[in-house]
Amino acid sequence: QVQLVESGGGSVQSGGSLRLSCAASEFPFARYSMTWFRQGPGKEREGVACISWTTTSTYYADFVRGRFTISRDNAKNTLYLQLNSLKVEDTAMFYCARRTSPNTGCGSLRPREYDSWGQGTQVTVSS
Repeated sequence: QVQLVESGGGSVQSGGSLRLSCAASEFPFARYSMTWFRQGPGKEREGVACISWTTTSTYYADFVRGRFTISRDNAKNTLYLQLNSLKVEDTAMFYCARRTSPNTGCGSLRPREYDSWGQGTQVTVSS
């Protein structure tokens, strides 16, 4: 069965950086577009960034504003999200997720397009 395990979260000051990792297993990782989502307190889950399965094209939510970078290492079956210039409003649980269908692009970053999720890693940003 699909397994996704996030790590790398933590508590940082405003303006700080973190690198999140998502270790994937039990499925052909390279065949799937992957997305990072986040969910802050009292908010709905929202897409942050996606990387496609074959071209590795990347797509970002508007609120990222150049601060985050998504990447993948297919040889290591690992997805990454580099978080820079973090703001208090970035505080959230971050999740990695797999598109329901293989050989499919990033789509709309809507949660319903993803069938497998990790347990999340917490990012907390203080002023």
